[in-house]
Amino acid sequence: MKQQTPLTSQETQALQPRQKPQIPCASQTPQEGRYGRKTLRYGLSFAALSVFLLILFVWNVNSGSVNLSVREIFEILTQRRGDETAVNIVWQIRLPRILAAVILGGALSVSGFLLQTFFHNPIAGPFVLGISSGAKLVVALSMIFLLGRGTVAGPAVMVLAAFFGSMISMGFVLAVSRKVRQMSMLVICGVMISYICSAVTDFVVTFADDSNIINLHNWSLGSFSGTTWSNVAVMAAIVFAAVLLTFLLSKPIGAYQLGEDYARNLGVNVRLFRVCLILLSSVLSACVTAFAGPISFVGIAVPHLVKNIWRTSKPILIVPACFLGGAVFCLFCDLIARTVFAPTELSISSVTAIFGAPVVILIMIQKRKTV
Repeated sequence: MKQQTPLTSQETQALQPRQKPQIPCASQTPQEGRYGRKTLRYGLSFAALSVFLLILFVWNVNSGSVNLSVREIFEILTQRRGDETAVNIVWQIRLPRILAAVILGGALSVSGFLLQTFFHNPIAGPFVLGISSGAKLVVALSMIFLLGRGTVAGPAVMVLAAFFGSMISMGFVLAVSRKVRQMSMLVICGVMISYICSAVTDFVVTFADDSNIINLHNWSLGSFSGTTWSNVAVMAAIVFAAVLLTFLLSKPIGAYQLGEDYARNLGVNVRLFRVCLILLSSVLSACVTAFAGPISFVGIAVPHLVKNIWRTSKPILIVPACFLGGAVFCLFCDLIARTVFAPTELSISSVTAIFGAPVVILIMIQKRKTV
C-alpha cells in the first residue's frame, strides 16, 4: 500500500473555502461623507437665516412708540384683536414697512449677484455702477412733472420711470465697458454717474416749490417709510417674478461663471443670456429705487457674505440665499434706522453703508492679495 505524502501549505490553502471579498459600505466613502456635510451646512445656514428673519420680524413689529408683547402681536396678526390704535399701527404702518424691507432687500441682493456675474467682478452692484442713481433721477423728474400738474404718480408709473432710468445708466456703463478693460476704471465711471445723477436730483428737489415735491428729499436719501399695501402688492409681484426667472436660469448662470466659451460649448446663447441678466438686474434695482429710493452697498456686501457662509457659488443655492440674506440685512438696518435715535429716523442708506462699506473694503483687500 502506497504511503500518502503530506499536503503542502499552498495545497492546504487551495482546499479551504474562499471567503468573499468585503465590499465597503457606500455610506462610508469620503465622497458621500463630504456631500453629507455640505448638505448639512446648507440646511443649517438656511435655517439660521430663517430664524434671524423671524426674530427681526417680531422685533420690528414691536419696536416703536407703542410697545407690544409677543402675545399681543400674535393676536393682532392672526385675529386683528386688541387695542384699535395698536391694530391700526401694526397693520397700516409697521407691517407694510417690514414687508417692503424684506422684499426690496432681497431684490437688491439678487440684483447685485446678477451684476457681479455679468461683469465677473465681486464689487459690481447697482449702487456702485450708478444704476440706482439713474433710476432715482428719472423717478424724481417724473414725480415733479406729474405733481406740478396736480397728478400723483402711481406705483406702476414709478416702476416704469425707474426702469427707464436704470436702463439708461446701464447702457452708459456697457458702452464704457467696451472701451475700458480694467474693472476698477469701470467702477470709477459708475461712481461718477452716480454723483452726476444725485447732483441733478438734489438740485431739482431743492428748488421745488410744492410741499409734496419737497418731501421727495427724504425718499431720495432712501427709506422704507410710507409704504402702503398697494405698494407691497406691486413690488411683490415684480420682485417674485424676477427672482423666480433668475432661479430658473441657475444652470446657465453656473456655466457663465466658468467663462463665456464654456457656457457657449454647453449650448448657452451667450448674447441672449447677457441681455436677460441686464433686464432682470435692472428690473430688480428699479423696483427698489421706485419705492425706497437708492440703497447703498446691499447689492455688493450681501452676495459676498452669502458666498462665504455657504462656501459655494452655485446659483441654485446662492439665489435664494441672497434673497434671504438681503431681507435679513435690510430688516436689521431698518430697525436701527428707526430706533437708535428715535423719534429722529435715519436714512436706510446711511445704516447700510455703515455695515456694508467694510465688507467692500475687505473684498478689495482680498482681491489685491490674490493678484
